[in-house]
Amino acid sequence: MQGHDLPEQLTAFLARHGRELSGFRRDLHMHPELAFAEHRTTGRIAERLREVGLEPRELPQGTGLVCDIGSGTGPLVALRADIDALPLTDEKDVPYRSTVPGVAHACGHDVHTTVVLAAGVFLAQLERAGALPGRVRLIFQPAEELPGGAVEVINAGAMEGVDRIFALHCDPRLVTGRVGLRTGGITAACDQLMVRLSGPGGHTARPHLTSDLVYALGKVVTELPAALSRRIDPRAGFSLVWGRISAGSAPNVIPDDAVAEGTVRCLDDEAWHAAPDIIKGLVESVASAYGAEAEVTYRRGVPPTINEATSVALMREAVTAALGPEAAASTPQSLGGEDFAWYLEHVPGALARLGTHSPDWDGPMLDLHRGTFDVDERAIGTGTRFMVTTALTALWESSRRDTRVDTEEAMA
Repeated sequence: MQGHDLPEQLTAFLARHGRELSGFRRDLHMHPELAFAEHRTTGRIAERLREVGLEPRELPQGTGLVCDIGSGTGPLVALRADIDALPLTDEKDVPYRSTVPGVAHACGHDVHTTVVLAAGVFLAQLERAGALPGRVRLIFQPAEELPGGAVEVINAGAMEGVDRIFALHCDPRLVTGRVGLRTGGITAACDQLMVRLSGPGGHTARPHLTSDLVYALGKVVTELPAALSRRIDPRAGFSLVWGRISAGSAPNVIPDDAVAEGTVRCLDDEAWHAAPDIIKGLVESVASAYGAEAEVTYRRGVPPTINEATSVALMREAVTAALGPEAAASTPQSLGGEDFAWYLEHVPGALARLGTHSPDWDGPMLDLHRGTFDVDERAIGTGTRFMVTTALTALWESSRRDTRVDTEEAMA
């Protein structure tokens, strides 16, 4: 198959399978499963892949799977979908509302899964026809919301041999039919921080005879974000916000323990790696001035997602070919976390945003991580066109590059 044949082939494929894909997404939506409990979801995906002659491999932890299309030693491109749901109640009045109390697909992972599955079914047809210019690995990843699923996938060896990886995420602020692209940071690192101060405690009438932990914690809470703004490059998009502070149980007692917890978000990979040591040093400096002992617990979440320039260029070429040049949109950076970033620590790749907002919808914003979240299901077709064309564009480019290298070596 040549590139100019692809749009017509995809149109015919979606005409045949559109209702099936919508039904598959709705089935997942009705039966959401939380992180590392996605057994039914994994089974449904595997069943469909086997129907088209593929051999999916379940991941060691028992949920999620990997499936290769094509063989040989050609270039290998990966497409990733996350399959888990969120622990919140589905508040929509629709026939496909969640049947699991307190669990809902409120982030679009059911759409991501359906799109990558559809791309796999289409690419498997190409492979059988001898028209796949390389290999494609489908990654259906568990536990993105936890997070931790991406690390499990990598530890299972699913990134071995992969040249590039691509993914998409639903964006309810982008109109259906459009794809959001961005080079560089697209989502932030998201870590958790806990600061615990301790001291002997005492009477509020004699703060000079003890460590006034409430006052010391107040200094940490207010001075740490300010100090970080002078220790970390402001272009890194570094943000520390406290979410919980706890100290004391009586108005006239200085406590012997005080705790503050918050989140650290960052758009720059270098700043993210440096953050724990900088924060620990600053906390200890502030606490020691008031005679308090400081214990800092820094829990890594996910790195910032840094889209590689060549991968974004391939995506842009794919959008133009599959959907038209007007479909490509510039998407802003987000301080939300996305564990797709872990894959980009190993190979180049990019994350795109898939528009899911119907232009005909005049109601309130159906935003992510809310019980009312829903999508315009025409986005499934858009996503399928985009992901198939992205994978093939990357494979074609890799083949052209290899041909140039072979030619240059032969002429040398």
